[in-house]
Amino acid sequence: MRPLPNTADGNRPGKRAILAQAFAQELAGAASRVEAALETLLPRESDTAIAAAMRYAVLGPGKRMRAFLTLATSALFAVPQAQAVRAAAAIECLHAYSLIHDDLPCMDDDDLRRGRPTVHVLWDEATAVLAGDALQTLAFGILADPATHPEGAVRAALCAGLARASGAGGMVGGQALDIAAETAATPLSLDEITRLQALKTGALIAFAAEAGGILGLAGTMARRALLGYAQALGLAFQIQDDILDIEGDADAAGKRLRKDDAAGKATFVSLLGLEAARRQAQETVAEAVGWLDAFGAAADPLRRLARFTVERQR
Repeated sequence: MRPLPNTADGNRPGKRAILAQAFAQELAGAASRVEAALETLLPRESDTAIAAAMRYAVLGPGKRMRAFLTLATSALFAVPQAQAVRAAAAIECLHAYSLIHDDLPCMDDDDLRRGRPTVHVLWDEATAVLAGDALQTLAFGILADPATHPEGAVRAALCAGLARASGAGGMVGGQALDIAAETAATPLSLDEITRLQALKTGALIAFAAEAGGILGLAGTMARRALLGYAQALGLAFQIQDDILDIEGDADAAGKRLRKDDAAGKATFVSLLGLEAARRQAQETVAEAVGWLDAFGAAADPLRRLARFTVERQR
């Protein structure tokens, strides 16, 4: 981790570091609220090995960026926090399922996630597959429950949105493109990488933002602004991931780095170069923030999240 910059007196952290620390606390507070809900929504650890693996995957360390996104967008429309937290918890379950399956030997074959053994390493491949399957179905069960919203049409819209974001036209489709790229005759182009990541990473991030608008019965223009913000945010997040894969610290990241580089896979860094990738990430964050103008100061948490996306070190 880089040392915090100092102010002119050489004693106190600089303004940027203070703001970063404040946002870290804000992010941790949102994570705490969602994790408290997950504690009750997940099956008890003592029930089965599947239940234990589900809890291990979901309740382990993580930024909870997607959950924060749902809570912050819900707040724009005065959504009751209990409803917003449930939607955020569902998205975290879906995200955890995707990570379990991504780590499998037939996918990315990773043995470390967030500094801990992956689920298939700690248990076995069958348990990992089933735990992921169970988390996926739990996510939809949470959204379909009347406790998430009293109106059935809203619950249906949440389920439909999550299905689009996570299926063949979203996260799963992006993962399929990523696997196909490993054996492609030529590396992917910049446009192809952008599309791949918009599906694999960006689609669920976009839904996390849209979920707040769905819960809050937001109008078309407001939801379009949230989608524009989230799509740019997701792209910036992936560019920063590619940067950190090259110059990051494996201990801080909690996973193996430079795998794509070693495999000769195209990334934003390999196609743009490190400095150009940094500039692109900053420009994309500026684009994301621009979509928030209509919300005024109420969207400041989303602006802070955008800055965090490209300033994070893991």
